[in-house]
Amino acid sequence: MNRILILALSLGTVAAAQETSPPTIVDNLAAEGERIAALMSTDVARDFAGRAVHLPVPSQRTLYRDAETGAYVLPDEWASLDADARAALESVELPADQYYTTKYGTPMAYARVVELMGLHGVTSLEGKRVLDYGYGTIGHLRMMASMGAETVGIDVDRFLPALYSEAGDLGDVENPSGAPGRTSIVTGRWPASKPVIEEVGGGFDVFTSKNTLKRGYVHPSRDADPSTLIDLGVGDAGFLAALHDCLEPGGLVVIYNICPPQNPADKPYIPWADGQSPFTRAQWDAAGFDVLAFSVVDDEPTRALATALGWGANMDVETSLHGWYTITRRR
Repeated sequence: MNRILILALSLGTVAAAQETSPPTIVDNLAAEGERIAALMSTDVARDFAGRAVHLPVPSQRTLYRDAETGAYVLPDEWASLDADARAALESVELPADQYYTTKYGTPMAYARVVELMGLHGVTSLEGKRVLDYGYGTIGHLRMMASMGAETVGIDVDRFLPALYSEAGDLGDVENPSGAPGRTSIVTGRWPASKPVIEEVGGGFDVFTSKNTLKRGYVHPSRDADPSTLIDLGVGDAGFLAALHDCLEPGGLVVIYNICPPQNPADKPYIPWADGQSPFTRAQWDAAGFDVLAFSVVDDEPTRALATALGWGANMDVETSLHGWYTITRRR
């Protein structure tokens, strides 16, 4: 068999293997972005939806946690342990997809958050500083950073810094169309912890929160299991004062929540089903914010987003999903 024929057969084999390779998580996110872009009315949201193609393809990772407490051990802590202490830890193998989906599903649902930014004056994220409260996954932070933003995510879950601990996970993010962005994460209770406040810093142009700052979590209207609630660690006034201080004058706050239906009065209360603002209009005003949209029902766009993301395969989105958003601006 001549060399040309052997080469042709080899190339054909490689091409066939490539064609049959399953799509990566980045391929899937990019496909979601294409479907979502058609729903967006602002350029900044359409830009965000197209940024998934720039995400790095992750690999499977091994994390370590205390089997008794469930707490994850950070890599630098693990490296300092002796052999016996390491052996006592449970190893957790995470599939590659979980790098972006973590415990909360696709980061592409943040497209609605970016759309709400765009509808309230944010035409570009280049050069903007964005603080996300309860970030839950790094995907949307990196996508916004690839648009030229400096993004900072806050969360209390030590699973996240354990997952995002390898070189390249954080730091500078290339922006193919302009100035580079940057992504960082902070673990702890903001603003209850002074060291966390100092690490987060200030000067932010936008503060976002999706599925974390819900009225049901912070101020449930009925008795609820305390383990399902969110303790801000400070009073309402203290939280809003810290939020005010971390923003630049004119800084935008976008709170967006996706919720299931609430149970009737004779069934257990579902804290995460109430996605209205945890703070009243009067509280926002007293803290120095102009209220642009207050506990607005967002069912139709939320359900359209859910349909584009394929959630309808596991639920009836018309009856199983509700949306709310609140938008304020620092005076």
